Amino acid sequence: MTEPSERAASGSYQSDTNGEAEATKLNQGALEFLLGAQKMTFEELVFLGDEMLERVRTEMHLFTEFVTKMAGAHSVKDVKAMCQECGQHQLDFVRRDSERLFRHGERMIAATSNLISGVRY
Repeated sequence: MTEPSERAASGSYQSDTNGEAEATKLNQGALEFLLGAQKMTFEELVFLGDEMLERVRTEMHLFTEFVTKMAGAHSVKDVKAMCQECGQHQLDFVRRDSERLFRHGERMIAATSNLISGVRY
């Protein structure tokens, strides 16, 4: 085994320091990636909870509106018009919900690519 003075004289001390610095940078990059992934996962869970709550509220509102209109319908013609109107409301809701989820998907793709591009190896 070589003595520290011999390693210093031969330059291996410098390469050991460079190796340690590289290992530190790699570990730091891995830690940043894991923390970023954990943060994104938590944000997604919060988003999922909010979306589920909002969807239930909207569905309850649409159902209440349907029941109210059904109670007010006095003829077959009124029931047919009410079903068409409520069907249109449901389609509008699905369209808005799909657009919102699509925009969220785009943001998630951008955040994921930023997280991956931020990793330094």
